[in-house]
Amino acid sequence: MELQKLANGNHHGLSPEKINLDDGFDGVESVATESEEFLPHSHDGKKQPQFTDFEGKTSFGMSVFNLSNAIMGSGILGLAYAMSNTGIILFLFLLTCIAILSAYSIHLLLKSAGVVGIRAYEQLGNRAFGPPGKALAAVIITIHNIGAMSSYLFIVKYELPLVIQAFLGKQSNTGEWFLEGNYLIIIVSIVVILPLALMKQLGYLGYTSGFSLTCMVFFLISVIYKKFNIPCPLDGISVSLNHTEEDTCQSELFTINQQTAYTIPILAFAFVCHPEVLPIYTELRNPTKKRMQTVANISILAMFVMYLLTAIFGYLTFYVNVEAELLHTYSKVDPLDTLVLCVRLAVLVAVTLTVPVVLFPIRRAVLQLLFPDKPFHWARHIGIAISLLFIVNLLVIFVPNIRDIFGLIGATSAPSLIFILPGIFYIRIVPSDVEPLKSRSKIQAACFAGLGFVFMVMSLSFIVVDWVSGESRSGGGH
Repeated sequence: MELQKLANGNHHGLSPEKINLDDGFDGVESVATESEEFLPHSHDGKKQPQFTDFEGKTSFGMSVFNLSNAIMGSGILGLAYAMSNTGIILFLFLLTCIAILSAYSIHLLLKSAGVVGIRAYEQLGNRAFGPPGKALAAVIITIHNIGAMSSYLFIVKYELPLVIQAFLGKQSNTGEWFLEGNYLIIIVSIVVILPLALMKQLGYLGYTSGFSLTCMVFFLISVIYKKFNIPCPLDGISVSLNHTEEDTCQSELFTINQQTAYTIPILAFAFVCHPEVLPIYTELRNPTKKRMQTVANISILAMFVMYLLTAIFGYLTFYVNVEAELLHTYSKVDPLDTLVLCVRLAVLVAVTLTVPVVLFPIRRAVLQLLFPDKPFHWARHIGIAISLLFIVNLLVIFVPNIRDIFGLIGATSAPSLIFILPGIFYIRIVPSDVEPLKSRSKIQAACFAGLGFVFMVMSLSFIVVDWVSGESRSGGGH
């Protein structure tokens, strides 16, 4: 590899013509630029830090945990419902396509980052389109991740009081302060989220990300167990409209209904992790594009398996009776089921520990916009974290119908982060003398960005239809 040659000081013979930019996921970027900007080496043979402020020290495994945790979102609770509106075969096809597209999107990001020696999404925007591109990338990342953080805290706001109430054996909310969701999210934000958000580097969150993923694995195991523990048809739950009691326990391999089109954006948003990719790449030990792509591929594959198993076993438990939020369906069967209560608590822990991982890219975007040339300073680091948590708490407490707002945000920011920005950055950043505009790779990137516009228009159309009809049919979040 050229990077190995570079480490030995044998990089002088490399020329742009020798650098292959059309070699799939294993390509090597413009090594001359990389060595100049973030892989400097001294002449005494000792490896220097990859960046001016610190050397990447996060292990491969911790990086996988962090990226997997960034991918994992509250949308996993709605995947069984999504499968009920597509059928098993169509769901598997859509999930596979979107996982592959997400991996390709990360590939484009890493290639663009390697060519210019930059590992910040906002700086890629600056290199591609100047200050407007930098501002656009920073604003999209900020809006999307604030939406994601809010969705996680909304789960805490509504689920944690129910869990505490159930563990106390109360049949209803009796009005104590510790059963008030608004108080609980403030306490959770101060006691749990803020200390983790004050970590200097994202890599330190690998341990909490690993624990968060363990909680979601427990959730998955419980869903599989409940499939063989809950009889069908369900006692005490009325048969869905347009279904007889005989077909309520029959699975559909392929189906299309009014809800099917809403499933595609939900699945696409389930793999949004792109704002976190470059910060994780920055802190990876022995960073190379191939190593980071492997981190991304393993993370996407792990989440693909978790998503698929959760959807299949959740759907095969309740069939047509599955609700948009899977845990609510279990609660209808037995509100005080101990296992379900433990699962709810595990999901709460998982989404709470994900918030700091999502906060890091927002802070980086704010720093790139407001303090681009300033060195690290604890006062700025802490101040931005506190400000962001304060804003998110205000949104969750005072905005009563936040789903429409973040539906609109998700319909614009998620396609931008997954499809549009990586595609157009790649086209603009990779030099035309190395890869002509009509090359296969750039045509693929252009088509990829075009697909993002299609997703955006489709998602916005669904939201407008919802608003016009006065219904809220779309479900799930990131």
